[in-house]
Amino acid sequence: MLNLDYGIIGNCRSAALVYKDGSIHWACLPEFDSPSVFARLLDDEIGGYFGFKVTDDYNVSQEYLRNTNILVTRFNNGKDSFEVRDFMPRYKKERGGHHAPPDIVRYIKHLSGKPRFRVDYDPRLEYAMGTTTTYVKDEFIVSLTDKEKYDTLFLYTNFDKQGVVDGEEIILHSDGFFHIGYNEKIFAPTTQRAHLEMSRTLVYWLNWMERTPNYDKYNEHISRSALTLKLLSYDKSGAVLAAATTSLPETIGEVRNWDYRFCWIRDASMVIKVVSELGHKNIARRYLQFIIDLVPEKDEKLQIMYGINKEKVLTEETLDHLKGYVNSKPVRIGNAAYEQRQNDIYGILMDVIYEQIVHFKNDIENSEELWSITKGIVWVVSRHWTEPDKGIWEFRTEERHFTFSKVLCWVAIDKALKVADIMGKNRRRSQWTALADTIKEDILKNAWNDEVQAFTQSYGSPDLDASVLLMEPYGFIQADDPRYVSTVHAIERELSNDGLLYRYKNKDDFGLPSSSFTICTFWFINALNKIGETKKAQENFERLLSYSNHLGLFSEDIDFKTKRLLGNFPQAYSHLALIETAVNLNNSLTQTEQVKGKMNA
Repeated sequence: MLNLDYGIIGNCRSAALVYKDGSIHWACLPEFDSPSVFARLLDDEIGGYFGFKVTDDYNVSQEYLRNTNILVTRFNNGKDSFEVRDFMPRYKKERGGHHAPPDIVRYIKHLSGKPRFRVDYDPRLEYAMGTTTTYVKDEFIVSLTDKEKYDTLFLYTNFDKQGVVDGEEIILHSDGFFHIGYNEKIFAPTTQRAHLEMSRTLVYWLNWMERTPNYDKYNEHISRSALTLKLLSYDKSGAVLAAATTSLPETIGEVRNWDYRFCWIRDASMVIKVVSELGHKNIARRYLQFIIDLVPEKDEKLQIMYGINKEKVLTEETLDHLKGYVNSKPVRIGNAAYEQRQNDIYGILMDVIYEQIVHFKNDIENSEELWSITKGIVWVVSRHWTEPDKGIWEFRTEERHFTFSKVLCWVAIDKALKVADIMGKNRRRSQWTALADTIKEDILKNAWNDEVQAFTQSYGSPDLDASVLLMEPYGFIQADDPRYVSTVHAIERELSNDGLLYRYKNKDDFGLPSSSFTICTFWFINALNKIGETKKAQENFERLLSYSNHLGLFSEDIDFKTKRLLGNFPQAYSHLALIETAVNLNNSLTQTEQVKGKMNA
């Protein structure tokens, strides 16, 4: 596996990753954070997978059906050809809600000739712990574990079941199917039913995309990123996942391997802000309800992250029997970072609350609860903004006065003031305004470094940090302020490496960072555009887009030298920043072209 050459399929309940050769290498059922049933991604020997074997004369290609999350892998040797159309069913039910079972459907579409293939079906339940045994029954193929926790997986197909398990050659004359189900079916699936499920799922995604605006430039990239972010949302609770995987390393062979199948308040709020700006208000409504449900007490401090079903304890442990992606141990489940204090989350959450009220002020449910949360956020920030924290990058040792955290504390109060204006609640205006002014003055005094001529990572530090580029998008400083322009240029000099950015270059808990954090490069490109260097921003953006995988998907990190994708995949952070940067560039470039057009008229 030279790269993360995977497509993602899902149904807002769980997801699976399909390699470019048509093999499923990662799937967790019944939900995103459940134990894996296929985990070759994390161990190519014992992890388990579901693939197809064809002879060497077949050419294999892969793409999504346009504006959907149905993934097509095509096998063609010139005379014989077939497609595997992978999806997880999702469509609206007649009585409301969505049909989204913990199932994976692989529809085999005959195209021409008499294609031949063999099936490699090797499920390994419960993260491949213990032994998974597979049996052929009359109606299905069933796999089960020998662990104390009883678990099963069912496979339905119209092909000879014993032949499938034994890897015998199949000659395809007409369409067929494989239907992986976490639960046994009351009515056995058929090829006709699989086609109907595919058609309904196709219509669902086309309808969802119809509500997404079209852009003159970068429209395909924006659309694929929007569809990917939707896949990382969890309908049941409204949570949004940081990524669909665990323990994909930031650098091959190192230990920066984390479980990202949780809902970070920061990541999720940024996703919701971007997706709702594309017009998808239901995902925002569900997320706000997720937050309301998590904050039963008005003075309760938020955790930085929660489980997708609102779990508050996310105990971290390692799976030592798995050798890890390209032998990068450890493999972790759970995430100890849930106990950290990161003061920026209040500003990010307050920003998304404000955006929803502005965009959908005539259609906002639970406005009274949101006002209570707003007051609670101000209460918490007013008492804790002066304290150090772990910061956006989750340093696991010392706490510092991180500039980004301080700026977002200011954002929390600034947005709370705006929400108060909209709701006509101005009783605390003078008190909140004074607090915002105090925080801003403190930042301008302590975060600016005269020697570096930039706002730095933390108070009194000479180290640069890409997160301070967000001072302008969050409204803390104007793009034409000389201090911001100088900061952008300083970050370019110190953190840019062949157009890709480090988050920071100073030593952290695990040594010196050695890969590029993808979202930071998007932030930098956006900053270049904001300070008027639009042509340079466009060149950098289009070069960065070329580093995506064959389907336009990004992970968390990129290797500086090889441009290999690294880190958990696909990464919500990366795709929300892609959308934001693409939309801003589209607007700038379109505006420039319109001006030129008028001048030439």
